[in-house]
Amino acid sequence: MKTNWETALITEHLVLVPYRRKYVHRYHEWMKDPFLQEATASEPLTLEEEYAMQASWRDDEKKCTFILLDKTHPAASPPLFAPCTMVGDVNLFFNDPDGDMGVAEIEIMIAEPTRRGRGLGMEGVEAMMQYAIEALGVRRFYCKISDSNVASLRMFERIGYVRVAYVAAFKEVELEFLIREDQDWPQKICIVRDNLGKGGGVSMVPYRDEEGGKEGD
Repeated sequence: MKTNWETALITEHLVLVPYRRKYVHRYHEWMKDPFLQEATASEPLTLEEEYAMQASWRDDEKKCTFILLDKTHPAASPPLFAPCTMVGDVNLFFNDPDGDMGVAEIEIMIAEPTRRGRGLGMEGVEAMMQYAIEALGVRRFYCKISDSNVASLRMFERIGYVRVAYVAAFKEVELEFLIREDQDWPQKICIVRDNLGKGGGVSMVPYRDEEGGKEGD
């Protein structure tokens, strides 16, 4: 979507940036991995198809995507994101049958094997949730996870998600996180406990490329 097109989010260990063309080639290389294809229920695309997909997601107001950059140098700050390493992405899908844009499905992928198991997935989910609550007005999050993906199930439950359904045909667990109207962020939880709570939360800043200027695509 265009809403987050000029926005970056800064957390303790991550920089979340919009999915621009400059990130497509690396993303395409990731998605050649059968493990990631299965985990994301994705079909392999050609590079040209991947660029077309990036453009369609940019223009689709029912999809919100941030690329996750690991802050190799924790002191790195905007507008220069060059010291950061691309490690995954986090997405929101607004597919509520009644068209309620306050309901969003959330997905997270840490594609770089060496960056898994370090808490970056949780930090990325929490950052996206804070952005979605404050900037997009989301009040209900849900996710669908394979029952064999124990690590992801535990991560979402640690954040505060609860199991609400199980689809035996797909061996898939659905979890949800509800925002009560009488709560103010970040008191809504449990959710920004460590990195986001004690570390100062999420900073929302203008996105700039490495030269300090804006990109058009």
